[in-house]
Amino acid sequence: MIRVQSVHKRFRRHVLKGVSLEIKKGEVFALIGPGASGKSVLFKSIAGLLPIDDGSIEVDRSEITQMDEFELAELRKRMGYLFQNYALFDFLTVGQNIAFPLRRLLNLSDNEVAHRVAERLERVNLSGFQDRDIRQLSGGQKKRVGFARATVTKPPIRLYDEPTAGLDPVTSQKIYDLILADQREVGATVVVISSDVAGVMTIADRVGMLLRGELIFEGTAEEAQRADDPRVLQFVHGHTEGPL
Repeated sequence: MIRVQSVHKRFRRHVLKGVSLEIKKGEVFALIGPGASGKSVLFKSIAGLLPIDDGSIEVDRSEITQMDEFELAELRKRMGYLFQNYALFDFLTVGQNIAFPLRRLLNLSDNEVAHRVAERLERVNLSGFQDRDIRQLSGGQKKRVGFARATVTKPPIRLYDEPTAGLDPVTSQKIYDLILADQREVGATVVVISSDVAGVMTIADRVGMLLRGELIFEGTAEEAQRADDPRVLQFVHGHTEGPL
């Protein structure tokens, strides 16, 4: 579903250094690594939100680096995003936030929009929250609203950037369980960027680890637990002593 080949990205420093990886259709792929390793830059590049300097990115056999803005807009209709900082609109209610992509991307009646919003809210255990002010919500509730908005159009590709950042362990696991249950229901291809290694490993089919802009590991979650590279082992198991 997603193929990244020899991708480079530079700002003031070289952020991505020849990254190559493949994400299979219908799998949950976890992208892990320390802060400032390039995870979010790669995430935005896959989404077509950030141009790369060298290399190629294919999404469903289409080369996105060759697309114009209209073609990218069409591609993004097939993607759902959950951003680390929620990216919710404070001036809209909970229901209006979730309905936003429906009204922008699909030609649905008001009744159909209301039904989709109610279904998503029930899915994230926030039934009856349609008219709530975003500013009244807790961090965990905002994450669930963001998840509902990211999945309300039923996109086949879902990108989640630090979906549990700032949440307590119980709420974090509920978010992961929600991601996995929703993915299994529709067979979506899911990419999760997370610093919460223990949590994301409970749902990942495969894992990629970035370190200082280089992909140093790609394999199954089980293989990551017993990787030959001591840097991967240290990060996955959270050991304080090691090469990192």
